[in-house]
Amino acid sequence: MNQEYAYGQWSLVAGMIVVALFFITRYVPTKTRFEKRSGGVLVAFITALFAEMYGFPLTIYLLSTQLGLKIPLSHSYGHLFAYLLTFIGINIIFGWIFVMVASTIIIVQGLLWITRGWDQVYASGGKLVTTGIYSRMRHPQYSGIILVASGFLIQWPTLITMILFPFLVRMYYRLAMKEEKDVEKVYGQEYEEYRKNVPAFIPKRRAFSQYQEPA
Repeated sequence: MNQEYAYGQWSLVAGMIVVALFFITRYVPTKTRFEKRSGGVLVAFITALFAEMYGFPLTIYLLSTQLGLKIPLSHSYGHLFAYLLTFIGINIIFGWIFVMVASTIIIVQGLLWITRGWDQVYASGGKLVTTGIYSRMRHPQYSGIILVASGFLIQWPTLITMILFPFLVRMYYRLAMKEEKDVEKVYGQEYEEYRKNVPAFIPKRRAFSQYQEPA
């Protein structure tokens, strides 16, 4: 694995941010004031992530200067959890593979929740959606956002993204609760029954109930 200096690639930083912004504007709600505020925190998280991943390794610099750690400025060592595994005798390459596989699985799962949730809402024409992925959790898009952010924290932890993550979770939790109040005003008892049977963010196992994923 290449252990050369892996930073200062600001064109790549800009490209990754553009791709992320395209995905966010395509699949993440950003119409209302609360949605825009939550989306702003998400954009800040993504920007901070890629700025350190390919631009300037601020977290590694601080760990090296303040704690005296000798962290090579290569891309593999930038995966700090892979670096931590070297302290228990695991080669950096195997640590890198483990971190990448685990984080990628989490990120892909989160992206699937986001896109599936968006597809169903878009196809519903404004009607209440209680089937498909919505039969397993009430807010798959927001759960997916939090899962993607968690995956990136595992893949490339930075001080800024670790600070932003709790704010991100809080913002989308508050947004979800506000949306539930709005939906309940429209659908009343129908939504109340749905909410009693389906968890908000952590998907339940498939069960025999009126809220079923189509076969």
